[in-house]
Amino acid sequence: MKDIFNKRSEAEMKLADKKRIEEIKKMKNTLEYKLGQDIKDAMRTKKTQKLAALRAVKNELIKVKTEKGSGGEITEEKEMEVLNRMVKQRKESADMFIEQGRQDLADVENEQSVYIKKYLPKQLTETEVEAIILKIVDDTGASGRSDMGKVMGAFNKDYAGQAPGKLVSTLANKALI
Repeated sequence: MKDIFNKRSEAEMKLADKKRIEEIKKMKNTLEYKLGQDIKDAMRTKKTQKLAALRAVKNELIKVKTEKGSGGEITEEKEMEVLNRMVKQRKESADMFIEQGRQDLADVENEQSVYIKKYLPKQLTETEVEAIILKIVDDTGASGRSDMGKVMGAFNKDYAGQAPGKLVSTLANKALI
C-alpha cells in the first residue's frame, strides 16, 4: 500500500535529486569551494604560507561579494581581477623587500604569489597575445589609436585574466600604429 502521506511522486523525487546533484557539481567548480578545500588541506599539512595566501584570497573575495551593489554575487571575471591584483601586490612587495635587503620577506611574498597563481587561468605568451590582437584588429576594422578601447574590450571579453593588461595595451598600441 502506498504511503498516503507522501505527496511527491517518485519521478518528482528523482528530478529533485538530479537538480540537487547538479547544484553540488556546480558548487564544486567554484573558486570559493576550491579555496575552502585547499585551506583545509593547508591546515592539515601545516603549510603556513599557503594557508596565509589562501585565507587572504578568501578574505578579498568576501570583501568584493559584500560591497555595495554586488548583490552578494561575484562574477568569474571579478574573481580573476581580484587574483591578478593580489599577485601584482605580492610581486611589488617582494621587489620592495629586495630593494631594502630583506630577502627573507621577499621569499615569503613570492611563495604566496605562487599559491595564488594556481587559481588563475593559464597565462598567454607574448606571441599568442600579439596574434590574438592582430586578429581582433582585423575583425573589428580598428585603424588608429582612437580604436584602442574597442580592441582592448574585445580582448578582455574573451581573454580576461590571461595576460597582463600592460602587455596587452602595449601590443595593441603597436598594432594600431
